[in-house]
Amino acid sequence: MSLTDIISNMLKRKNPDDAVESASKGGLEKTLGVWDLIILGVGAIIGSGIFAVVGIAAAGSADGTSPGAGPALVLSMIIAAIACVFSALCFSEFASMIPVAGGAYSYTFATLGEFAAWLVGWILMLEYVIAFIAVSCAWANYVIQFLKGFGHVLPAIITNPPIWLVSDFRSAVHTLSAQGIDYHSVIPYVCGIPFCINFPAILIILFITLTLIKGTKDSTKMAAFMVALKLGIIALFVITGFFFVEPANWTPFALNGFSGVFMGAFIIFFAYIGFDALATTAEECKNPQRDLPIGIIGSLVVTTIVYTLVALVLTGMYRTQGNVDQAFLGAPLAFAMENALNGWIAKAVPGFMSVGIIAGLTSVLLVMQMAATRILYVMSRDHFLPEAFQKLHPKFNTPHVLTWVVCIVSIFGALTLNLDAAAALCNFGTFTSFIIVCLAILILRKIDPDRPRPFKVPFCPWFPLAGILCCGGLMAFMMVTAKGDSAILSTQLFFAWILMGILIYATYGYRKNRLAEKKEIAKNE
Repeated sequence: MSLTDIISNMLKRKNPDDAVESASKGGLEKTLGVWDLIILGVGAIIGSGIFAVVGIAAAGSADGTSPGAGPALVLSMIIAAIACVFSALCFSEFASMIPVAGGAYSYTFATLGEFAAWLVGWILMLEYVIAFIAVSCAWANYVIQFLKGFGHVLPAIITNPPIWLVSDFRSAVHTLSAQGIDYHSVIPYVCGIPFCINFPAILIILFITLTLIKGTKDSTKMAAFMVALKLGIIALFVITGFFFVEPANWTPFALNGFSGVFMGAFIIFFAYIGFDALATTAEECKNPQRDLPIGIIGSLVVTTIVYTLVALVLTGMYRTQGNVDQAFLGAPLAFAMENALNGWIAKAVPGFMSVGIIAGLTSVLLVMQMAATRILYVMSRDHFLPEAFQKLHPKFNTPHVLTWVVCIVSIFGALTLNLDAAAALCNFGTFTSFIIVCLAILILRKIDPDRPRPFKVPFCPWFPLAGILCCGGLMAFMMVTAKGDSAILSTQLFFAWILMGILIYATYGYRKNRLAEKKEIAKNE
């Protein structure tokens, strides 16, 4: 085969009509309506970011490397939301035009071809699976902190478990070393190997896996409960905190000028990530052409309103200019409430906030694993992965094999992963997928202008170009200003992951697709 033939195969696009036809035979049960999608979207977006990241965005980092936005945090929220809107509109046009599972992967296959689609799918695996692992570990940490408040009721093994039972090895060594303790005297060894297991993280991974296997509708019901709980906690903060707002705390409004506002937008941008996961549920929507755009944009609108209210009340309750208490950076909402209130209710606030955080992280976990399995499912259907991954549960019609695969990989990752590097890796994956989707919209408008588009990105090509510039600029900023071992490592790992994806495609994916084409030709003869 000549080089020209190889390049031609790599650039071979999948006809959107063929993708839709293949999806109609997929067997996934259509159970999701517009409100289900909004619930899943809000569940994916509102997680630990609103409970923790806003403190750093408002007051700046503890080491002083990034200036805080101060009361101008509300502007940072709006700027971050606008940056997301450009990509969200592009996702909405694709979701209404090509309503198939796979999200950005499927859209890339229809515009940029086979090789680019594989790379996007490979990057999305990095984004969703590692996000799932990182959030499960964060969930475990919050649960442990929450249980410590019940020391007078529950056994010590639950309220104050040994570190080797609730942490990965690297984190345990770091924590013990910081306390001046020799980890050899604390961590048990099995056959000469240190034994550390994040038991709470493994439990939540198994729970989410079993919930998803039972079906998307049941998963949505659980997500609805979690979303209602965390929105209730946020509403409690906003309504109660409103009576403790001091307008003097809002002046000066932007102490660090535009640098503080844009740095705040850069930090808070990550609290908006998650709406793109809705596109991966297209084949399980009752009316994807109408409901997916509403779900994607609706969840982003709800989130922006919630974030803006929180920013106004938070910066009005607690002065974020100048030196702030370090506890504010770790848990800003809980700290601000506890600082404003007195008596027994002040002691109860951290517990209420912990419940909201745990609920928020649980709903994020649900959507992240769902998105990961749906993307892998479609990639298997397109011959990039083994056909065994396409198997659906005989009773629930869910991709249970893939759900268990993601579960096993996540459990392994929870025991070994450096979470600081994982967070940055997720960001790289997100920015890349957003850029490609915005670019793909421009390409499909050119090569297939007559295709019916139930939803269209307004002011095209300017909005997609704005999305490319916003995401590309933030991604470049991260790479250029990376400081610390974890930040540098994450940049190196991202490029290593891309190289690994190219090698897998060259040695497996390309050949598998050519064999599938020969079988299809033989079948039609």
